[in-house]
Amino acid sequence: MTHRQTLVFATNNEHKVTEARQVIGDLFRFVTLKEAGIDIDIPEPHDTLEANATEKSQTIYRLTGRNCFSEDTGLETDALNGEPGVKTARYAGDGRDFQQNIDKLLHKLEGQPNRRARFRAVISLILDGKEYQFEGVCEGTIAEAQQGREGFGYDPVFIPEGAGISFAEMTVEEKNRYNHRQKAITKMIHFLDQQHA
Repeated sequence: MTHRQTLVFATNNEHKVTEARQVIGDLFRFVTLKEAGIDIDIPEPHDTLEANATEKSQTIYRLTGRNCFSEDTGLETDALNGEPGVKTARYAGDGRDFQQNIDKLLHKLEGQPNRRARFRAVISLILDGKEYQFEGVCEGTIAEAQQGREGFGYDPVFIPEGAGISFAEMTVEEKNRYNHRQKAITKMIHFLDQQHA
């Protein structure tokens, strides 16, 4: 991809920005909403990750006319029929308090032998008005108690398949080996490379 083009990343989440920069490096340039001078909280009113990702990217494209991408992530647990899913950030209420979210999840899974879960990330990329979507999935399990202090969100209770430790016990580099968001971003990078081959 040419370095002249800069995409707007439709997020205010600094943790997501840090992870994205780790993966993208200097492959192409992106700016955050804050860096683009956009001060809004984009609603996520839909019942699928795909629709919420589209909502975010289309909102920014309408506002700026600039090529952009957005991302929506959900934690899906098998025993709870996919909860928290699209409500991942607001599971315990609109305050986005992840400690309360974790407490609620662990409480609902108490005594539950099936702790299979996955993080699913959906990226919505808009190039010249046309949308493309990319998905990344990380299978794993929910721990019975919090482990580690790194990362954000549900990282202290999510153990990716084959890892043996939680996301919150990993460095960013270690986490990116399993990371759902990294998988989705990598697919987007490959797509962008093909567009400018």
